[in-house]
Amino acid sequence: MEAELDKTPRKRQVIFLAMLLFLWEADSEAIRYSMPEETESGYSVANLEKDLGLRVGELATRGARIHHKGSKQLLQLDVKTGNLLLQEKLDREVLCGATEPCILHFKLLLENPVQLFKVDVQLTDINDHSPEFLDREMILRIPESAQQGTMFPLKSAHDFDIGSNSVQNYTISPNSYFHVATHNRGDGRKYPELVLDTALDREEESELSLTLTALDGGAPPRSGTITVRIEVVDINDNAPEFLQSLYKVQVPENSPINSLVLIVSARDLDAGTHGSVAYSLFQGDEVFQPFVIHEKSGEIRLQRALDFEATQHYIVEIAATDGGGLVGKCTVAIEVVDVNDNVPELTMSTLSSSIPENSPETVVAIFSVSDPDSGDNGRMVCSIENDLPFLLKPTFENFYTLVTERPLDRESRAEYNITITVIDLGTPSLKTEHSINLLISDVNDNAPAFTQMSYRLLVHENNQPALHIGSVRATDRDSGTNAQITYSLLPTEDPHLPLASLVSINADNGQLFALRALDFEALQAFQFHVGATDQGSPALSSQALVRVVVLDDNDNSPFVLYPMQNASAPCTELVPRAAEQGYLVTKVVAVDGDSGRNSWLSYQLLKATETGLFGVWAHNGEVRTARLLSERDAARHRLVVLVKDNGEPPLSASVTLHVLLVDGFSQPYLPLPEVAPEREQGDSLTVCLVIALASVSLLFLFSVLVFVVVRLCRRRRAVPLGVCSVPEGHFPGHLVDVSGTGTLSQSYQYEVCLGGNSGTGEFKFLKPIFPNLLVQDAGREVKENSSCRNSFVFN
Repeated sequence: MEAELDKTPRKRQVIFLAMLLFLWEADSEAIRYSMPEETESGYSVANLEKDLGLRVGELATRGARIHHKGSKQLLQLDVKTGNLLLQEKLDREVLCGATEPCILHFKLLLENPVQLFKVDVQLTDINDHSPEFLDREMILRIPESAQQGTMFPLKSAHDFDIGSNSVQNYTISPNSYFHVATHNRGDGRKYPELVLDTALDREEESELSLTLTALDGGAPPRSGTITVRIEVVDINDNAPEFLQSLYKVQVPENSPINSLVLIVSARDLDAGTHGSVAYSLFQGDEVFQPFVIHEKSGEIRLQRALDFEATQHYIVEIAATDGGGLVGKCTVAIEVVDVNDNVPELTMSTLSSSIPENSPETVVAIFSVSDPDSGDNGRMVCSIENDLPFLLKPTFENFYTLVTERPLDRESRAEYNITITVIDLGTPSLKTEHSINLLISDVNDNAPAFTQMSYRLLVHENNQPALHIGSVRATDRDSGTNAQITYSLLPTEDPHLPLASLVSINADNGQLFALRALDFEALQAFQFHVGATDQGSPALSSQALVRVVVLDDNDNSPFVLYPMQNASAPCTELVPRAAEQGYLVTKVVAVDGDSGRNSWLSYQLLKATETGLFGVWAHNGEVRTARLLSERDAARHRLVVLVKDNGEPPLSASVTLHVLLVDGFSQPYLPLPEVAPEREQGDSLTVCLVIALASVSLLFLFSVLVFVVVRLCRRRRAVPLGVCSVPEGHFPGHLVDVSGTGTLSQSYQYEVCLGGNSGTGEFKFLKPIFPNLLVQDAGREVKENSSCRNSFVFN
């Protein structure tokens, strides 16, 4: 069952049948007006605004217009006054022919909302046509033996007027032999017959000439005449007689030319020439007849195409004339049978080529359909494609409104090609199609959308000002001005970020530019929002996050933290001569303000007093003995250590170390000659106290050192001792902690000493604390600690 349903063409169809038309007509009465034909143009038929009960000016505001089936516009509507005016003279005979009453059907179409009114204008006939005979003369041959009261057919006159204005009577010119009798046909038309009043005598008068006059019923009456020439012939006893006085036949309207319609037959009992019969059409309007009869055989054939929609019935009179002039007559009633030969017609009354999107039910088109065929041949089915968001709604009679089924989205589909199909119910059925190309106009219902919700831009530091660092891009599904996008920088939430001096954006294409050179060490990353606004009304906007990451360049040389190079007194490391190979002399501590590979540091011994005695570990900066010390080695050594980073190109710094070889820790510290001793300030009492305290401390320290040396020698372990006096000064504030990525090792501890006023951040000294150092020089410790009020130890 479902398969059968799927095979059924799914179409939205609206079928209007005769009953539906009747109901529509019953529900919507037409406004009827009447006017005589041939009225001058400009004539005011009626005031529709008043008759329909509309407000003043409503016809104009609702776009009223008159719709009439046909190519010519017969009436026009003055929307300002509401008057229905005659466009041109109307000829009832041209518009309606013999149809009575002659009613012109119009439709008054109003929009916003859509409303239709039927308007009927009846044209009344005036007597503007005279009766006319197609021939100026006709000949009758009457035998002299004709009896009184015998009737002889005469040709009829044709009058285009109807009713009382058509032919009403026939008269004959005064004579002593004949009078005219006027008879009615079945279709209401009148025809004449000549009646013999007095017997004829060929010897007295062989020929008569009479005038037949046709009169209409107009006031005053109009007339037309024909000359009837009567020839009196010898005796001809019998007139031809048809087998039937009335023939009825049906002929399809699509019958081909020269097709046989009917064969009539008449016989004459006379012999010879008086018995031979000749057939002819005997009718006043035979020129207008689409039929022709064969003179000898009586075959009636089609000489012109039939049209059911123009004429449904024909009354043809056939005359049979023998050789003696006697005439017999019969009538042939021909009914034209309708065939489905007319394609349905679609007439568009109003059409919108474009409608805005997101609108509720909107009228796209108003049109009417018609089929001049009759019966099922004139019944129609109107439909559109099923997959379109449109509906066909009938209004009244054969008018339809094409409306949207739901609000349309231009971004989903911007154009529709709607095909309206009208099919009649004839066999075979005929159809007509009308295509409508409908554009959906844009409404600003889509905000700009960025291609990414967030952007990450990489910029190397030390860039050139006005450098293009990247772009953001947004798209808008709307069109025209609704899709024109303007980019802008949105205010940042961070009040300390000078965004306006860092970046700018091109409002047209979203390109971002760095306004100044960036410094990685000062600003490693920052973020802000970019807005995209369209030009619609009202304008819609969206925003995206932009994060700018500053990439480090190798623009900072390594900085040595220990030993300090700006001290006024040199830093001397003490190494016992008993130290073994690999003995840790000291550790060079350096940092690099750069990051990543640019901050990777390597160490190398650039210069030494005695080569091969000391070595520097490349990765951690530890200075160790390269071999065992001997008595021949000099007591004082000067080492220059090079610290180099891993950038491109690499940057470097150097540090000078002073190493003093001692036999034991009791040997006094001897400063190098190039360094002057520190001058201490103080009064004489303070100097004396310090000297006394130092002497006592040295004695105590010497005893302790002897004890320590003995134990160390037993354990055969090297005891490094490094003492460095660092002058007061500010700790460099631009250095950053490498957080374990630099050269500080977790296996060593350092003591940092700050000045008396910790709030000023003054740095006194930084000193490594070696784990194998058991005793320190007490005198020196007292002196150093006397100037260090705040100290801490870090690994």
